[in-house]
Amino acid sequence: MSETIFLKLGGSLITDKSQANTPKLELISRLADEIADFHSSNPDIQLLIGHGSGSFGHHAASKHDTYNGVKNKGDWQGFFEVWYRAKSLNNIVTEALHKVGLPVISFSMSTSASVSNHIIQKIALSPILTAIEKGGIPLVYGDVAFDQVLGGTILSTEDIFAFLAKQFNPTRILLAGIENGVFTDYPDKQALIQNITPGNYQNFRKEITGSVDTDVTGGMASKVENMLSLAADMPKTSIQIFSGSIPGSVKSVLEGRSSGTVISNNS
Repeated sequence: MSETIFLKLGGSLITDKSQANTPKLELISRLADEIADFHSSNPDIQLLIGHGSGSFGHHAASKHDTYNGVKNKGDWQGFFEVWYRAKSLNNIVTEALHKVGLPVISFSMSTSASVSNHIIQKIALSPILTAIEKGGIPLVYGDVAFDQVLGGTILSTEDIFAFLAKQFNPTRILLAGIENGVFTDYPDKQALIQNITPGNYQNFRKEITGSVDTDVTGGMASKVENMLSLAADMPKTSIQIFSGSIPGSVKSVLEGRSSGTVISNNS
C-alpha cells in the first residue's frame, strides 16, 4: 500500500448527541457513499475507519460514570449497557458501509484491548493485520474496555487511533465532526485555529473547551491534546479536524483538500 489513512466519523456527526440513541441515518448513508467513491478511485490507499459512539454510548456512560471505573454490581450492569449501546451504533455504521460495497470488518476493544488505568497496553493486532492483508477495511469505534486497575472504562476512537497509529504509521488522521475545526471562541465559532502545534498550543489552550453535549471522554479539548501527543511522537503524520456535515467534504478531504484545523509537529 502506498499510503494509510485513518478516518474517524465523529459521534457528534453521525448521531444527535442531545437525544439518546438517535442516529442520523441519511447522513451516515451519505458519508458511506463518499468513502466508497474515494475507495473505488484509490484502491491502493489503505483505509482504517473509526467512529464515535455519540448519543448511544455517551449518554449511557454518563449515567453510570463508566469512564471513571466499574466497582459494584450496578456499575457492571451499566458497563454492559454502554457496550450494548455502542455496539448498536456500530451495527448501523457497519451496515451502511457494507451496503455501498466497502469490505469493512468491525473490531471491538471490549474483546481485543488490554487496558490499565485508562491507558491501552495492547490491542490484538493479528486479526486486524490479516483483514488488511486480505483486502479488508478495519472498523473500530468508541467502546467499553476491561481495565486492570479500574475494572472497566471507556476508550475513545482517538485513544484507539493513537495506539494503532504507532503500528500502522498513517500519513494522515482525519477527524470528521460536526464543527468546522477548533475554535478559540466556541460556541460563537468565529475564530478558527488553522494550525495547532506543540509550540503554539499554549497560546490557545485556555480557549479550547470541551463539548456542549454529553461527552464522557472530554470533547474537543481532550481530542486536541490526544492528537498533539500523537503528533509529537509521529512527526510525519498530519492530523485534520474538520466538518463532515457539508456534502462532499469527507471525500474531498480524503482526496487531500485542506479543511478545518491541522494538528502537526511542524512549528
